[in-house]
Amino acid sequence: MSILIVGSANVDHVFRSPRLPNPGETILGQSFAIHPGGKGANQAVAAGKLGGSVSFVGCVGLDADGALLTQSLSEAGVDLQYLRKLDTPTGAAGILVGDEGTNVIVVAPGANAFVTAAQVAAALDSVKPKYVLAQLEIPIEAIEEVSHADRFILNPAPAQPLSAEILARCFALTPNETELEILTGIVPDDDATCQAAAWKLLDKGVENVIVTLGARGSYWVSQSGNRLCPPPHVNALDTTAAGDVFNGALVTFLAEGRDIANAIDLANHAAALSTTRPGAQESAPSRSELQAFAPWLV
Repeated sequence: MSILIVGSANVDHVFRSPRLPNPGETILGQSFAIHPGGKGANQAVAAGKLGGSVSFVGCVGLDADGALLTQSLSEAGVDLQYLRKLDTPTGAAGILVGDEGTNVIVVAPGANAFVTAAQVAAALDSVKPKYVLAQLEIPIEAIEEVSHADRFILNPAPAQPLSAEILARCFALTPNETELEILTGIVPDDDATCQAAAWKLLDKGVENVIVTLGARGSYWVSQSGNRLCPPPHVNALDTTAAGDVFNGALVTFLAEGRDIANAIDLANHAAALSTTRPGAQESAPSRSELQAFAPWLV
Protein backbone atom coordinates (compact mmCIF):
# COMPACT_ATOMS: atom_id res chain seq x y z
CA MET A 1 0.00 0.00 0.00
CA SER A 2 1.22 3.50 -0.84
CA ILE A 3 3.07 5.74 1.62
CA LEU A 4 3.65 9.48 1.29
CA ILE A 5 6.58 10.97 3.18
CA VAL A 6 6.78 14.76 3.37
CA GLY A 7 9.93 16.33 4.70
CA SER A 8 13.49 17.52 4.51
CA ALA A 9 16.42 16.43 2.38
CA ASN A 10 19.90 17.45 3.54
CA VAL A 11 23.49 16.50 2.91
CA ASP A 12 25.19 15.50 6.17
CA HIS A 13 28.75 16.62 6.93
CA VAL A 14 29.88 14.14 9.58
CA PHE A 15 32.87 14.61 11.87
CA ARG A 16 34.01 11.73 14.10
CA SER A 17 36.03 12.25 17.24
CA PRO A 18 36.89 10.30 20.42
CA ARG A 19 34.33 12.38 22.27
CA LEU A 20 32.08 15.40 21.70
CA PRO A 21 33.77 18.76 22.45
CA ASN A 22 32.68 20.93 25.33
CA PRO A 23 31.40 24.47 24.57
CA GLY A 24 34.31 26.63 23.39
CA GLU A 25 36.65 23.64 23.05
CA THR A 26 38.50 22.54 19.90
CA ILE A 27 39.52 18.89 19.58
CA LEU A 28 41.13 16.87 16.79
CA GLY A 29 38.73 14.60 14.92
CA GLN A 30 39.38 11.15 13.51
CA SER A 31 37.54 11.41 10.18
CA PHE A 32 35.19 13.43 7.99
CA ALA A 33 32.60 12.23 5.47
CA ILE A 34 29.66 13.51 3.44
CA HIS A 35 26.43 11.49 3.37
CA PRO A 36 22.91 11.98 1.98
CA GLY A 37 20.53 12.76 4.85
CA GLY A 38 17.68 14.91 6.16
CA LYS A 39 14.92 13.46 8.30
CA GLY A 40 12.36 13.20 5.53
CA ALA A 41 14.76 11.72 2.98
CA ASN A 42 16.21 9.35 5.59
CA GLN A 43 12.75 8.06 6.44
CA ALA A 44 11.84 7.69 2.78
CA VAL A 45 15.00 5.71 2.05
CA ALA A 46 14.43 3.52 5.13
CA ALA A 47 10.87 2.77 4.00
CA GLY A 48 11.95 2.13 0.41
CA LYS A 49 14.75 -0.26 1.41
CA LEU A 50 12.25 -2.22 3.52
CA GLY A 51 9.99 -2.68 0.49
CA GLY A 52 7.51 0.16 1.02
CA SER A 53 5.79 1.83 -1.93
CA VAL A 54 7.01 5.34 -1.11
CA SER A 55 6.55 8.77 -2.68
CA PHE A 56 8.61 11.65 -1.30
CA VAL A 57 7.60 15.32 -1.19
CA GLY A 58 10.44 17.79 -0.65
CA CYS A 59 12.88 20.24 -2.24
CA VAL A 60 16.56 20.12 -3.13
CA GLY A 61 18.88 22.53 -4.92
CA LEU A 62 20.23 22.36 -8.45
CA ASP A 63 23.66 21.49 -7.08
CA ALA A 64 25.90 18.50 -6.41
CA ASP A 65 24.27 17.94 -3.01
CA GLY A 66 20.84 17.79 -4.62
CA ALA A 67 22.12 15.28 -7.16
CA LEU A 68 23.56 13.12 -4.36
CA LEU A 69 20.21 13.06 -2.56
CA THR A 70 18.26 12.33 -5.73
CA GLN A 71 20.53 9.38 -6.49
CA SER A 72 20.22 7.94 -2.97
CA LEU A 73 16.42 8.21 -2.95
CA SER A 74 16.13 6.72 -6.43
CA GLU A 75 18.38 3.76 -5.55
CA ALA A 76 16.05 2.98 -2.63
CA GLY A 77 13.08 2.83 -5.01
CA VAL A 78 11.46 6.08 -3.84
CA ASP A 79 9.10 7.86 -6.27
CA LEU A 80 10.42 11.40 -6.82
CA GLN A 81 7.78 13.01 -9.03
CA TYR A 82 6.92 15.40 -6.15
CA LEU A 83 10.54 16.36 -5.41
CA ARG A 84 11.14 19.96 -6.58
CA LYS A 85 14.59 21.10 -7.71
CA LEU A 86 15.24 24.77 -7.03
CA ASP A 87 17.90 27.35 -7.78
CA THR A 88 18.90 27.57 -4.11
CA PRO A 89 21.37 25.54 -2.02
CA THR A 90 20.34 22.09 -0.84
CA GLY A 91 19.85 21.80 2.93
CA ALA A 92 22.89 20.81 4.97
CA ALA A 93 23.57 19.35 8.40
CA GLY A 94 26.73 19.38 10.52
CA ILE A 95 26.97 16.24 12.67
CA LEU A 96 29.50 15.47 15.38
CA VAL A 97 29.73 11.80 16.39
CA GLY A 98 31.67 10.53 19.43
CA ASP A 99 33.15 7.06 19.82
CA GLU A 100 30.31 6.03 22.13
CA GLY A 101 27.84 6.61 19.26
CA THR A 102 26.16 9.77 20.56
CA ASN A 103 25.84 12.80 18.30
CA VAL A 104 24.97 16.49 18.12
CA ILE A 105 23.49 18.05 14.97
CA VAL A 106 22.99 21.53 13.49
CA VAL A 107 20.83 21.92 10.35
CA ALA A 108 20.71 24.73 7.75
CA PRO A 109 17.35 24.33 5.92
CA GLY A 110 18.34 25.59 2.45
CA ALA A 111 15.81 24.36 -0.15
CA ASN A 112 13.74 22.66 2.57
CA ALA A 113 12.34 26.09 3.49
CA PHE A 114 10.46 26.13 0.17
CA VAL A 115 8.27 23.03 0.54
CA THR A 116 4.73 24.34 -0.01
CA ALA A 117 1.21 23.39 1.02
CA ALA A 118 0.23 23.33 -2.67
CA GLN A 119 3.01 20.85 -3.42
CA VAL A 120 1.76 18.62 -0.60
CA ALA A 121 -1.88 18.91 -1.67
CA ALA A 122 -1.03 17.86 -5.23
CA ALA A 123 0.83 14.79 -3.97
CA LEU A 124 -1.98 13.79 -1.58
CA ASP A 125 -4.55 14.10 -4.36
CA SER A 126 -2.52 12.01 -6.80
CA VAL A 127 -1.00 9.33 -4.56
CA LYS A 128 -3.99 8.83 -2.22
CA PRO A 129 -1.67 7.21 0.35
CA LYS A 130 -2.73 4.75 3.01
CA TYR A 131 -0.36 6.44 5.48
CA VAL A 132 1.56 9.71 5.49
CA LEU A 133 4.60 10.62 7.56
CA ALA A 134 6.06 14.08 8.16
CA GLN A 135 8.62 15.85 10.37
CA LEU A 136 9.19 19.47 11.35
CA GLU A 137 12.22 20.51 9.27
CA ILE A 138 9.93 22.07 6.63
CA PRO A 139 7.45 25.00 6.81
CA ILE A 140 4.51 24.50 9.16
CA GLU A 141 2.09 25.32 6.31
CA ALA A 142 3.14 22.10 4.60
CA ILE A 143 2.62 20.18 7.86
CA GLU A 144 -0.86 21.66 8.29
CA GLU A 145 -1.77 20.52 4.77
CA VAL A 146 -0.47 16.96 5.14
CA SER A 147 -2.13 16.61 8.56
CA HIS A 148 -5.50 16.35 6.77
CA ALA A 149 -4.59 12.88 5.49
CA ASP A 150 -6.55 10.00 7.00
CA ARG A 151 -3.58 8.23 8.62
CA PHE A 152 -1.18 10.98 9.60
CA ILE A 153 2.02 10.17 11.51
CA LEU A 154 4.12 13.05 12.77
CA ASN A 155 7.70 12.78 13.94
CA PRO A 156 7.88 16.11 15.87
CA ALA A 157 11.55 16.81 15.22
CA PRO A 158 12.92 19.33 15.80
CA ALA A 159 10.25 19.98 18.42
CA GLN A 160 8.18 23.16 18.22
CA PRO A 161 4.75 24.26 19.44
CA LEU A 162 1.97 22.52 17.51
CA SER A 163 -1.59 23.67 17.04
CA ALA A 164 -4.48 21.80 18.61
CA GLU A 165 -5.75 21.07 15.09
CA ILE A 166 -2.54 19.30 14.00
CA LEU A 167 -2.35 17.25 17.20
CA ALA A 168 -6.01 16.22 16.94
CA ARG A 169 -5.37 14.80 13.44
CA CYS A 170 -2.39 12.62 14.46
CA PHE A 171 -2.88 8.89 14.16
CA ALA A 172 0.54 8.63 15.79
CA LEU A 173 3.07 11.05 17.24
CA THR A 174 6.67 9.76 17.57
CA PRO A 175 8.77 12.09 19.77
CA ASN A 176 12.01 11.20 21.44
CA GLU A 177 12.42 12.01 25.14
CA THR A 178 13.68 15.55 24.56
CA GLU A 179 10.89 16.34 22.11
CA LEU A 180 8.27 14.88 24.45
CA GLU A 181 9.51 17.15 27.24
CA ILE A 182 9.38 20.23 24.97
CA LEU A 183 5.85 19.37 23.83
CA THR A 184 4.45 18.64 27.30
CA GLY A 185 6.70 20.24 29.92
CA ILE A 186 7.14 16.86 31.62
CA VAL A 187 10.58 15.20 31.89
CA PRO A 188 9.96 11.54 30.85
CA ASP A 189 12.62 9.90 33.02
CA ASP A 190 10.63 6.78 34.00
CA ASP A 191 7.52 4.85 32.95
CA ALA A 192 5.17 6.97 35.09
CA THR A 193 6.37 10.31 33.70
CA CYS A 194 6.43 8.88 30.17
CA GLN A 195 2.76 7.94 30.57
CA ALA A 196 1.87 11.30 32.11
CA ALA A 197 3.49 13.21 29.25
CA ALA A 198 1.91 10.96 26.62
CA TRP A 199 -1.52 11.42 28.17
CA LYS A 200 -1.23 15.19 27.81
CA LEU A 201 -1.01 14.54 24.06
CA LEU A 202 -3.71 11.87 24.01
CA ASP A 203 -6.03 14.35 25.72
CA LYS A 204 -5.47 16.67 22.75
CA GLY A 205 -6.64 14.03 20.30
CA VAL A 206 -3.49 12.10 19.37
CA GLU A 207 -4.44 8.42 18.92
CA ASN A 208 -1.04 6.86 19.64
CA VAL A 209 2.07 8.31 21.26
CA ILE A 210 5.22 6.30 20.55
CA VAL A 211 8.20 7.66 22.47
CA THR A 212 11.59 6.61 21.11
CA LEU A 213 13.98 5.93 23.98
CA GLY A 214 17.29 5.15 22.26
CA ALA A 215 18.91 2.04 23.73
CA ARG A 216 15.75 1.37 25.80
CA GLY A 217 13.58 0.94 22.70
CA SER A 218 10.25 2.74 22.63
CA TYR A 219 7.21 3.36 24.82
CA TRP A 220 3.75 3.13 23.26
CA VAL A 221 0.78 4.81 24.94
CA SER A 222 -2.80 4.83 23.64
CA GLN A 223 -6.32 5.03 25.03
CA SER A 224 -6.31 1.22 25.36
CA GLY A 225 -3.11 0.96 27.41
CA ASN A 226 0.64 1.34 27.42
CA ARG A 227 3.59 -0.87 26.62
CA LEU A 228 7.39 -0.65 26.85
CA CYS A 229 8.81 -2.10 23.64
CA PRO A 230 12.45 -3.09 24.27
CA PRO A 231 14.95 -3.32 21.41
CA PRO A 232 17.47 -6.10 20.75
CA HIS A 233 20.95 -5.68 22.16
CA VAL A 234 23.53 -4.47 19.64
CA ASN A 235 26.94 -2.82 19.79
CA ALA A 236 26.07 0.68 18.58
CA LEU A 237 28.56 2.37 16.28
CA ASP A 238 26.56 5.40 15.09
CA THR A 239 23.07 6.46 16.21
CA THR A 240 22.78 9.31 13.68
CA ALA A 241 19.66 8.14 11.80
CA ALA A 242 18.23 5.55 14.17
CA GLY A 243 15.10 7.59 14.86
CA ASP A 244 14.53 8.13 11.15
CA VAL A 245 14.91 4.42 10.44
CA PHE A 246 12.41 3.72 13.22
CA ASN A 247 9.85 6.07 11.68
CA GLY A 248 10.39 4.80 8.12
CA ALA A 249 10.03 1.21 9.28
CA LEU A 250 6.97 2.00 11.41
CA VAL A 251 5.03 3.56 8.52
CA THR A 252 6.10 0.75 6.16
CA PHE A 253 4.81 -2.03 8.36
CA LEU A 254 1.63 -0.18 9.28
CA ALA A 255 0.94 0.33 5.56
CA GLU A 256 1.34 -3.44 5.08
CA GLY A 257 -1.60 -3.92 7.42
CA ARG A 258 0.31 -5.15 10.46
CA ASP A 259 -0.99 -4.29 13.92
CA ILE A 260 0.72 -1.40 15.63
CA ALA A 261 2.47 -3.55 18.27
CA ASN A 262 4.16 -5.69 15.62
CA ALA A 263 5.03 -2.59 13.56
CA ILE A 264 6.70 -0.99 16.61
CA ASP A 265 8.69 -4.15 17.36
CA LEU A 266 9.90 -4.34 13.77
CA ALA A 267 10.77 -0.63 13.80
CA ASN A 268 12.80 -1.14 17.00
CA HIS A 269 14.77 -3.94 15.35
CA ALA A 270 15.35 -1.96 12.15
CA ALA A 271 16.56 1.05 14.15
CA ALA A 272 18.85 -1.09 16.32
CA LEU A 273 20.37 -2.72 13.23
CA SER A 274 21.02 0.70 11.69
CA THR A 275 23.16 1.76 14.67
CA THR A 276 25.68 -0.99 13.95
CA ARG A 277 27.02 0.83 10.86
CA PRO A 278 27.92 4.42 9.99
CA GLY A 279 25.98 6.96 7.97
CA ALA A 280 22.36 8.00 7.73
CA GLN A 281 20.65 6.60 4.65
CA GLU A 282 23.44 4.06 4.14
CA SER A 283 22.77 2.58 7.58
CA ALA A 284 19.09 1.76 6.90
CA PRO A 285 18.67 -2.02 6.58
CA SER A 286 17.15 -3.77 3.59
CA ARG A 287 14.16 -6.08 3.95
CA SER A 288 16.38 -9.14 3.63
CA GLU A 289 18.77 -7.83 6.29
CA LEU A 290 15.90 -7.23 8.72
CA GLN A 291 14.50 -10.69 8.00
CA ALA A 292 17.88 -12.24 8.81
CA PHE A 293 18.14 -10.15 11.99
CA ALA A 294 14.58 -10.75 13.28
CA PRO A 295 13.01 -13.65 11.34
CA TRP A 296 10.39 -14.29 14.02
CA LEU A 297 8.93 -10.81 13.52
CA VAL A 298 9.00 -10.20 9.75
